[in-house]
Amino acid sequence: MSAPAAPLVLGIETSCDETAVALVDRAGCVLGHKLRSQIAEHEPYGGVVPELAARAHLVHLPRLTRALLAETGIAPEAVDAVAATLGPGLIGGLLVGAGFGKALALAWGKPFLGINHLEAHALTARLPGLAAPPPSFPYLLLLVSGGHCLFVAVEGPGRHVVLGRGLDDAPGEVFDKVAKMLDLPWPGGPAVERLAREGDPRRFALPQPLKGRAGCDCSFAGLKTAVATRLAECPPAERDAHFAADLAASFQEAVAAALADRARNALARFREEWPEGESFVVAGGVAANAAIRAALAAAADKAGLRFLAPPPALCTDNAVMVAWAGIERLRAGAAGDDLALPARPRWPLAAPAA
Repeated sequence: MSAPAAPLVLGIETSCDETAVALVDRAGCVLGHKLRSQIAEHEPYGGVVPELAARAHLVHLPRLTRALLAETGIAPEAVDAVAATLGPGLIGGLLVGAGFGKALALAWGKPFLGINHLEAHALTARLPGLAAPPPSFPYLLLLVSGGHCLFVAVEGPGRHVVLGRGLDDAPGEVFDKVAKMLDLPWPGGPAVERLAREGDPRRFALPQPLKGRAGCDCSFAGLKTAVATRLAECPPAERDAHFAADLAASFQEAVAAALADRARNALARFREEWPEGESFVVAGGVAANAAIRAALAAAADKAGLRFLAPPPALCTDNAVMVAWAGIERLRAGAAGDDLALPARPRWPLAAPAA
C-alpha cells in the first residue's frame, strides 16, 4: 500500500467489551479498523463481567494491532500519534488499553493522547465523509448509550456545556433490563428492536418520564418499572402470541417519545443560547435504534436544525472515533499528554451549565 497523504493516528478502544484499533489520517480517511466483540464471553452472564473483559482485551489487543499494521502496510514510523481511551469505563479494560497505547507511544517515540470516551462519541459525526458538510461548532449533541444520557452543546474539542443529563438508568441500560424481562438474548438493545418490529406500539400505555416538564434532564427508571408491572399483571399462561412483541414495541415507542420530548426543550435552549448553531447530532449505542433516530430527526426538523447521526457501526464503541478525537485535539493545538496521565473510570464530559 502506498504511503498515506496525511499524518496518521492510531486509535485504541478498550473501555468496555469491545477491543478495537484503527488507523485514521488527518483528512478523516479510515485506513483500517479492527474490532473484536466480546458478546460470546459475556452472553452467558447476561451482561459484561469486568474481569473477563479486561482479560480479553489483554489477549486480543496486541494481536489486532499487529494485524492492522500488517494489512494496511503501515510501519510504526509512519504513525504520528497514539490515542487511547482513558475513561470513562471499566477500569480493568481502561488500564489495558492505556498501558498498551502508552507503551507503543514510548517505543515508537510518538505523542500519546488520552481520550475521553464520551468526547470521542461527541466528535464522531465530524468525521469527513459521514455528512456533507460535517457539522461545524457549535452543535447540539444527544449522547445516548448504555451508561449515559446527555444533552450537550459542543463548542469544540474539550469545550462542552452539559444542558441535561440522565437522573437514573440510562436508556441503553433500560433496554438491556427490559430484554432480560422478556427473556431476550444479550445485548438487549438490538434484541428489543428486532422484536418491536413485529409488535403494535399502541397496545400498552406506558409512561413517558418527565414529559412536558421544563429542562433537558431524562429519567427512565419509572418506564422500566412500568414494563415490569405489565409483565407481573399478566402471567405467562395468560399471554397471547403477540404479547411480548407488543410490549417491546410499546416500550421502544415510549423511550423514543420521551427522548424527543426532552430534545425539544434542549433544541429550544440551544437555538436561544447558540443561535449560530446549525446541527443536532445524536451519538452513542442507542443512536443505532431506527425508531429513536426517526423521533429525534422529526424534533430537529421542527426546530429548524439539521439532524445528523453516525452510521450504526460507528454509534457503538469503536476505535475510529478514538483516533478521530485524537486528530481533533491535534488540530486544536494539542502536543500530547504526559504518560503519567491515569485511566479514569469516571470522567465527566463537562460540568453542568449554570
